[in-house]
Amino acid sequence: MYYFIEPMTEKDIPAVQRIEAQSFPIPWSANTYRRELRDTQRCRYIVARASPTPPPQGKSPPPARRAGFLSQLFGAFVAQPDHPDMATSAPIVGYGGLWLSADEAHVTTIAVDPAHRRRGVGELLLNGLIDQAYELGAAIITLEVRVSNDSAQRLYLKYGFTVVGSRRRYYTDNGEDALLMSIEALNDPAYRERLNALRRQLYARLQRQA
Repeated sequence: MYYFIEPMTEKDIPAVQRIEAQSFPIPWSANTYRRELRDTQRCRYIVARASPTPPPQGKSPPPARRAGFLSQLFGAFVAQPDHPDMATSAPIVGYGGLWLSADEAHVTTIAVDPAHRRRGVGELLLNGLIDQAYELGAAIITLEVRVSNDSAQRLYLKYGFTVVGSRRRYYTDNGEDALLMSIEALNDPAYRERLNALRRQLYARLQRQA
């Protein structure tokens, strides 16, 4: 199975909400997603799709996109926007988003269809969000994660997030605390080197699976 990512559109909202209902106790409304998607200056949302065959490659992406790993490293794992037929032949299996405040990119949501977890899809989405943060000119990435979500915490630690605080009773469904995690050296050359090494490992994993 090939997994690839592309920008989320309003047509994707029903599929995203189906995954969200399986992932979070209090899902966002369709109107919330529409509002986020229309705020293109501050918000970026992506989806992951699954296909039994490699997605077709289209025209070269614009320079800002070409600078990211999605086009340079992953190649066949990225569908280009001039292939809208992929939206019907390759179902959405995950999604993620972030918004920018000053120089901070905050991950608002990330989730994977339960049937496609533990296959690198969440890691692929996280990499896509990191690229979106770079494109928005962010210097820092932050997120909240449940204190009980050990698997997500391990992924974030792997990619250089550190725990910088906590939010008491942050989650309204059960009053659980959240850990606040952050990458504060996003533009440091040492971090970029670490990131590139992790992306090569992920690329090899996705190739083996495909």
